[in-house]
Amino acid sequence: MGRRRSSSSINVLFHWVRKQSMKVKVVLGVVVAVCLLVALNFTVTDRTHFFVASEAIHAAGIMVLIYKLTRHKNCSGLSLKTQELTAIFLAVRLGCSFLIEGDIHTVLDFATLVSTLWVLYMIRFKLKSTYIKELDNMPLYYVLLPSAIIAVMVHPYSHYSRISRVLWAFCSYVESVSVLPQLHLMQNAKMVEPFTAHYVFALGVARFLGCAQWILQIYETGGTYLLLVGRGYLWLPMMFLSEMVQTFILADFCYYYVKSVMAGQLVMTLSSPV
Repeated sequence: MGRRRSSSSINVLFHWVRKQSMKVKVVLGVVVAVCLLVALNFTVTDRTHFFVASEAIHAAGIMVLIYKLTRHKNCSGLSLKTQELTAIFLAVRLGCSFLIEGDIHTVLDFATLVSTLWVLYMIRFKLKSTYIKELDNMPLYYVLLPSAIIAVMVHPYSHYSRISRVLWAFCSYVESVSVLPQLHLMQNAKMVEPFTAHYVFALGVARFLGCAQWILQIYETGGTYLLLVGRGYLWLPMMFLSEMVQTFILADFCYYYVKSVMAGQLVMTLSSPV
């Protein structure tokens, strides 16, 4: 009985939010995000844990896809192009990690890359008949070309070789928009089956944690990072902007995901652009 009342209250809340104007929704979203940031600020003392958690959640999302592909033998609703972009930025970042930093991030990237390559193999070959190519029609150069151009112009300044710094920037920019083909496919299909929704929601949570790390670090340094716009330091504001872009791209989807889960819906329907 109590559970039904709780579910009913949540549905009433979502119904009220849905009726509000876009400005009110944005304000509510900002308030929720600030509350979460404050909670994280007091509970997580080591900021590096944010990135580790982000990469771990991304890997968990890939595990959800692996379960879907092995158990249901179906890849409908999945974007091959998003998986290809994921494999590209992970491979580039992994190569740079071996040269720049070898730590837990490298291990997580390697595990995620292997899993992503397996997903690619399943979609391209084993489950090719269930892949809906017509809906996955966003050209990759829409993502790769702008990312490469920006990486050449804006990249970190360090003692490492220029090519390493450009590649590191390139994979960061590709990562920030790699989910766009998946969102485009879902919008074309107008609905999202559960496992794909879980995967994209995991990406959203991962991106929020990465963005939270930057916001809290900027807050603690009094905005010093955003003021370092000298030679090579334009990279820092650009990285922060990339994290913000990733988070906002996925924020709307996460709202509909939570709404659908709370309403007990197994399949999400998208009536507006994600």
